[in-house]
Amino acid sequence: MVLSPADKTNVKAIWGKVGDNAAAYSAEALERTFSSFPTTKTYFPHFDLSHGSGDIQGHGKKIGEALTLAVDHLDDLPGCLSKLSDLHAHKLKVDPVNFKFLCHCLLVTMACHLCKDFTPEVHASMDKFLASVATVLTAKYR
Repeated sequence: MVLSPADKTNVKAIWGKVGDNAAAYSAEALERTFSSFPTTKTYFPHFDLSHGSGDIQGHGKKIGEALTLAVDHLDDLPGCLSKLSDLHAHKLKVDPVNFKFLCHCLLVTMACHLCKDFTPEVHASMDKFLASVATVLTAKYR
């Protein structure tokens, strides 16, 4: 999915408002994913998936860092996320649909925390951005 210049502006602006909360929001979204879509838990048998666990927080931090990297490289998502794509496709073998579930939960989490800043236009731009990230992360499954 191609991000328009307006989408890129919206994504950078809202991610700027996320700021230092990227890890916390990502961890919350991961918890939402596990709660809302229980089959996603099968890919994390070695994780403590209880609320607020160190494993959730640690992986939330990794997700937040990856998304921050992606926001910083909107014009080269495949290049900046290549190693993560390899990891998830070849080593972890995460079901590609799980990325869609997580993206949905990230949108919900951001809407909850950013309220009035999460306008319909920003929501649409973030949805396109996260769909692009998910596409890149699943590209090496083919």
